[in-house]
Amino acid sequence: MEKIAFVCQRYGLEVNGGAELLCRLVAERLTAAFDVTVYTTCATDYISWANVYPRGEEILNGVRVIRFPVVRERNRKAFGLFSRVVLHNPLHLSALEEKWIDMQGPYCPEMVAALVQDHEEYRAILFMTYLYFTTVRGMYPGLKNAFLIPTVHDEPTVYLKVFDQVFSRAAGFVWNSPEERAFALKRFPDISGKKEIMAGVGIEIPALLPPLPDCLNGIEYILYSGRIDAHKGCNRLFKYFLQYKKDHQNRLRLVLTGKGTCPVPKDPDIISLGFVEDDIKYAMMAGALAFVLFSPFESLSMVVLESMAVGRPVIVNGDCEVLRGHCRRSGAGLAFSDYDSFVAAVEKMRTRGPDYLEMCENGKQYVAENYQWNRIICKYRKLICQMDSSEASSLRSSGVASD
Repeated sequence: MEKIAFVCQRYGLEVNGGAELLCRLVAERLTAAFDVTVYTTCATDYISWANVYPRGEEILNGVRVIRFPVVRERNRKAFGLFSRVVLHNPLHLSALEEKWIDMQGPYCPEMVAALVQDHEEYRAILFMTYLYFTTVRGMYPGLKNAFLIPTVHDEPTVYLKVFDQVFSRAAGFVWNSPEERAFALKRFPDISGKKEIMAGVGIEIPALLPPLPDCLNGIEYILYSGRIDAHKGCNRLFKYFLQYKKDHQNRLRLVLTGKGTCPVPKDPDIISLGFVEDDIKYAMMAGALAFVLFSPFESLSMVVLESMAVGRPVIVNGDCEVLRGHCRRSGAGLAFSDYDSFVAAVEKMRTRGPDYLEMCENGKQYVAENYQWNRIICKYRKLICQMDSSEASSLRSSGVASD
């Protein structure tokens, strides 16, 4: 069986980040066709990069995982100050960008050295996310069998010049949405013509869901699931919802699941349940009026697709091209641009009229047609198999792995 490898900044059953979870789900499903190895760190937390897992090898759900220790944890305060210098000064020196990558982390030079030593063993090496040290340093000059799963969106970091090198060194790309691809081609026009697939993620909802937590029985609520973080738009979510409750005397609640870095307001109409298992999350989605996502930066959004799959429409930040695209293509959600349009979306959902019921059915159909694992894994296999095993050091210049 031919060998392939993934490179991911964090990896494990305890790691719930979107990109890292996607990496694990794809890696596990590719074990039917390839001998799969993952190069990763000992960290579980993307803020500090503190080593938690032991270094060394393990087999996890059929995947060989090699963990390397992070040499130095991130100093959050120092990194924040330095980021402001680099990201808000377009005339900064390239050396500052290089230092920024090291401070961004996870700083793991031993893993990079292992890739340099081992890369010829693999037909393809797939790097998860463009942003981190593990990708920037791992995709060193001369590595010809590297594919990038960039999970890229329009954010300040993507305009650093160091990422021009990362995208140019990739032999091909795995995109999660048409909007992600369109943005990347605009930002990095030189990648046009490289091998690519439009993949995404498979959505699997159990046929039988558990009952709702007792605290949710008999109440009307909108749901947010994921990292409770300012970068996910949670502060704006809290602001809008609390203003909505002042303006509307009804019993609608905001329910949250997930851990995070920003405080949740103490209010009787906001219920925060912390981390919940997936089957409980799906049950909560199915019991909600709608799922809400205020994040301005997404390359796919698994939780939006999961809500659609259980037949519940979504209310999303219209500033995010990807989320707006999901709503446009599916007819299963509404995008808002400001407080008034958020309120209009909530009130339209609360009517539960014919339009609402149509959105519920549209979402299920959209996911069934576009986000099934068998089709997605076939695309990955097609992309990887374009690498001629006898000439893995060079890619053909013609042909694209498409849908």
